[in-house]
Amino acid sequence: MISISPNLNIMIKAAEKASKSVIRDFGEVEKLQVSKKGPYDFVTKTDKNVEKILIEELSKIKKNYSFLSEEVGAIDNKDKENIWIIDPIDGTTNFMHGNPNFAISIAAEVDNKLEAGIVYCPIFDELFFAERGKGAFLNDRRLRVAKRNKLSESVVVTGIPHIGRGNKEQFIEEIDQIISEVAGIRRSGSAALDLAWVAAGRYDAYWEYGLSLWDIAAGIIIIREAGGVVTGLDGSEDDLYTGNVIAGNDNIHESLLKKIKNIYLQDS
Repeated sequence: MISISPNLNIMIKAAEKASKSVIRDFGEVEKLQVSKKGPYDFVTKTDKNVEKILIEELSKIKKNYSFLSEEVGAIDNKDKENIWIIDPIDGTTNFMHGNPNFAISIAAEVDNKLEAGIVYCPIFDELFFAERGKGAFLNDRRLRVAKRNKLSESVVVTGIPHIGRGNKEQFIEEIDQIISEVAGIRRSGSAALDLAWVAAGRYDAYWEYGLSLWDIAAGIIIIREAGGVVTGLDGSEDDLYTGNVIAGNDNIHESLLKKIKNIYLQDS
């Protein structure tokens, strides 16, 4: 039986409660109320409802914890050292288009360290979760990153620039360096799920830049607890926390980092 802490239990229950709203609205995507935050950066009424539920549920037990959430931003409470980091729907564009690859992402940062994280895909009822020092799991199954040692045998996943987001020229340089070295490249539309799938061995590696902490916080601890490596694109922890991420097992992380690092440092 998997032993989980009170914090993780709260996170799971909050995500499960919020998911009911998501599943209901996913069946009626053509009726969604949608607004724009920026060029091709959308927010739905469902994003806001889920965020509200998560904040309410997490606050019931940990009243003084602060929040960092995609839609409302930072909420400073009495306890500023303990923070819930939330993305109510990571993959909103997928959700809007009836694509089931999206997730609720919650991380707990305690004393400036990631202590727990969950990535919940409600349509497939897949709950990825981890706590520091206790391993990573998918529902009731222990997770380990893939064991492949060669990029030529690896399937990697990334984000792709689009209207209002990303550096097209840099991305083309990166793809030019990587495309002939790997078995395949994928793009799912959800950073949280990409990281969770690396932890589960479904992908061998992931890289992307210009993300927000709520996109990646839960995925970071899940990969690390699954035996993987996560850093920034320059190989550092500092760069990771600015939203630039590369992840995989030791060998694949190192190989992919070598391919990308020079381009990234040149253009940053």
